[in-house]
Amino acid sequence: MSTAILTGPPVAGAPLEGDLRSLGFDVRVAADAAGVETALAAVPAGERVALVDPRFVGHLHSLRLALTDPRFPAAAVPGAVTAQPAARAALARAVTAATAAARPAAPVAAGRGTAEAGADATAPEPESDGLPDRVAAALDADAGAPAVHRPELGVLVAAVPADEAAREEARRAVAAVDEEAVRLRSAVKSRDGFFTTFFISPYSRYLARWCARRGLTPNQVTTASLLTALVAAACAATGTRGGFVAAGVLLIASFVLDCTDGQLARYALRYSTLGAWLDATFDRAKEYAYYAGLALGAARGGDDVWALALGAMVLQTCRHVVDFAFNEANHDATGNTSPTAALSGKLDSVGWTVWVRRMIVLPIGERWALIALLTALTTPRTTFTVLLAGCAFAACYTTAGRVLRSLTRRAERTDRAARALADLADSGPLAEGLAAAFRKLRLPRSAAPVLALLGASVLVVTALRAPVGGPWPLVAALGYAVLAALAVARPLKGALDWLVPPLFRAAEYTVILVLAARSGANDALPAAFGLVAAVAYHHYDTVYRIRGGTGAPPHWLVRLAGGHEGRVLVITAAAALWAGSQGFTIALTALAGALALTVLAESVRFWVSSQAPAVHDETGEPA
Repeated sequence: MSTAILTGPPVAGAPLEGDLRSLGFDVRVAADAAGVETALAAVPAGERVALVDPRFVGHLHSLRLALTDPRFPAAAVPGAVTAQPAARAALARAVTAATAAARPAAPVAAGRGTAEAGADATAPEPESDGLPDRVAAALDADAGAPAVHRPELGVLVAAVPADEAAREEARRAVAAVDEEAVRLRSAVKSRDGFFTTFFISPYSRYLARWCARRGLTPNQVTTASLLTALVAAACAATGTRGGFVAAGVLLIASFVLDCTDGQLARYALRYSTLGAWLDATFDRAKEYAYYAGLALGAARGGDDVWALALGAMVLQTCRHVVDFAFNEANHDATGNTSPTAALSGKLDSVGWTVWVRRMIVLPIGERWALIALLTALTTPRTTFTVLLAGCAFAACYTTAGRVLRSLTRRAERTDRAARALADLADSGPLAEGLAAAFRKLRLPRSAAPVLALLGASVLVVTALRAPVGGPWPLVAALGYAVLAALAVARPLKGALDWLVPPLFRAAEYTVILVLAARSGANDALPAAFGLVAAVAYHHYDTVYRIRGGTGAPPHWLVRLAGGHEGRVLVITAAAALWAGSQGFTIALTALAGALALTVLAESVRFWVSSQAPAVHDETGEPA
């Protein structure tokens, strides 16, 4: 339960108390500043508390934005301030400071012109008048307090009128705004893809409101989206034209629900750490399960497209790693400007270029619409071929642009960014041990991506060209481990060091694909699909932990998973021992199962019990 303390007697006829109760607050009234301090001390430390000026006039949604958003420890609008448990101590200090500052000066000493002093003096303002605003200012001034979030209200009203005339004017301003229309508009992401913006959000926002009014949570809608996508995958797996058509329709329905869960979170301010993780994780699970369904459906029709399905998953995952690594390397860098970024900003001022640039990178809305349409009208082979071509072009476009930005900017990367890139690299015990031995080497600042590219190239080319079942891929994997260790031997602060994690991902995933495709073992490619899915989940989980501010997975988990170089060694060794036999398929399946169980169990344990701040992706995912 949350508690709202009115800092003075309520205004007769004002709806404020009812509004606060509708937002889930237990309302208490304090007669004066001393009463505020007493009431604040009586609220249990584990509860959210808000201080509200009884003269407040404004929209209910203004109070909702300020007082109920779980993402911010402290927040305020004119006339109201709130603190979650993490900021309660700072709030108590701010109340004490604000109250002391408002106390009237000591009386004038006897015999000193009392008549003149009385003529100049004005009646002191009561200590409780304007107290929430003074408390918010005191929080801002407190170096030990969390930052006070002040939501963008736009046309919404939040005011503390000084007299009845001003109060009436504020009421008219409130009545002039369609609050529900504003709330619906704000439920939609400020930046999204063309397909989502013009074909989904115009009606999914109303579905979000319908869900909110029936008490449904974003997590429930996210789960419904996952189940719908799994049914779509099952329909695709039938291999019939009717099944393909149903799969396409259900995939779009799943995407509508995927948009709805975020809009519901913004509409109702129901953000959570677990919800953000479910939303991001289920997006990957839905898409990759659908790829598997298409591959199964094609197999029923006599067409083996597992290599294409695995290639699509590898390419899409590597695209995401490029996005994540680039953003982590640059979002807190100093001197972070470049002519390329300036040009991009100028292009954003030309409306049609914004939409073209968002569409050509095939964000999730465009990508799923393309997959759904091709599934319904063509074959799985055509679907994967077009998807691979489109994603390859998008990957080249985005990566080239980011390389240009990195080369033309003079940014200084932080230690935090270097640590994040090292975590994304996913180095195991072998690479870590070798890197420690190589740290004394004076490698050039630009060496890391060159070494990572060289190691990845040698590994993949050897897997492609060496005789099946021979020892050369294993030898190349040993060389890859050495080069990977050299790449991470120094902090990843170079201009292009953000390329190191995606190069490692591309090397590991692609060598699994190539060895499985060339092995000739029955069901090796489906087993490889499962293995890449398990490893990719581990890498996505690392990304989402870093994004949530909780750091990488525990070191024991990374060591137990072997690191990218350890897994490559195991897979190439298995190919040398059992290529062409069921032993290789069994090895891939066993490794996939062990990794999936280990990583998933720890991930679920962490996110269910996580104390990370509540988050939600407001800007959208570019790929």
